[in-house]
Amino acid sequence: MGRTWAIIERELRRFRRSPVLIAMAMVMPIVQLVVLGYAFGGNVKHLKLAIVDQDHGVPAVRVRELASAASSGSHTLDTIDYADQGQAIQDLRNGRVNGVLTIPNDFSRRVLAKNQPRVALIEDNTDGFVSVALAGTMGGILSAYSQPARAPRISAVTALDIVEIYPYVPYVQYLLPGSVVMSIFMMVMIGGGIIYIDDKARGLHEGYLVTPIKKLELIAGFNISGTIKSVIAGMFLIIIGSLIAGIPNPFDPMRLLRLFVVVVTTSFALISMMFLLMVRVSDPLLPRAMFGVLNTVLYFPSGAVYPQQGFPAWMQVIAVADPFTYAVHAFKSLLLKNTGFEAITYDLTFLLIFSVVSLGAATMLFKRSL
Repeated sequence: MGRTWAIIERELRRFRRSPVLIAMAMVMPIVQLVVLGYAFGGNVKHLKLAIVDQDHGVPAVRVRELASAASSGSHTLDTIDYADQGQAIQDLRNGRVNGVLTIPNDFSRRVLAKNQPRVALIEDNTDGFVSVALAGTMGGILSAYSQPARAPRISAVTALDIVEIYPYVPYVQYLLPGSVVMSIFMMVMIGGGIIYIDDKARGLHEGYLVTPIKKLELIAGFNISGTIKSVIAGMFLIIIGSLIAGIPNPFDPMRLLRLFVVVVTTSFALISMMFLLMVRVSDPLLPRAMFGVLNTVLYFPSGAVYPQQGFPAWMQVIAVADPFTYAVHAFKSLLLKNTGFEAITYDLTFLLIFSVVSLGAATMLFKRSL
């Protein structure tokens, strides 16, 4: 253990002398959290809706009034009146408006005759977020339009009551668990994998090979030192990120204890995986090239930015074997739901088994010769 601790101490001393490296590894995930959290988390507003009223009857005027109410209330829509439908569609193609609402010339007659009155929403479906927002807003407007002027005392329509067991979770909070895992991963890549390969490229690694230190002691020293660096980065982002995202009771001692356990387990699992990938690598450019690939393959299938239920089957297979998946789920349970260890037992078990398998495979693949 003394020889292992000597390696740990040497790696930590070296890491302490690189303040720029430390700052980059800790600040970049916070920047990502703030930019992505507020870029994707807001409600879509001020969508330009062209209205082509070919009817001009009283029912059509009421539809236009409801659209104007959405414009002045929630500011979801900015309505623009058009006399020519062709010009409105041309402006839609050119990006001047986001959608065209056409009220046909027989709309009022069909409303009065109760003969399936219809309006048309022509939208630019190249932007899915805008299309969904427009369709949802217009669906709500027409639903309100279809309500009877005097509702019956006892309704026969089945209603849905939605009960939320947790407070409102903005997207920046939803993104925080993934940002914590990304912070740990960046420290693993920069403070673990890249430094290890640089040591081999500079010949510093040869000094270990002429000592009586065992392979397991050497690998354990690298992994534990990398784990300590990653734990510092992970806990730093949890504290700062919780304050930025507005997590309730961020300094609850029991929650911090459970988060610390998950951070340590995740850090050791990822540093073990990284050492397994780098144990036979000698080219210093390869880990830098691998960073982008691993970032994409591990981060996005984990459910950090989008629910896994929306993934295709092949991506769900990747998610099952992805350690990010279990780390993100554990952090979501603790940060967003404030659950106990019983909710993350499976996640911790997978990460521990993953660590043992990766560490054992790295030990077997490690060569004590150049």
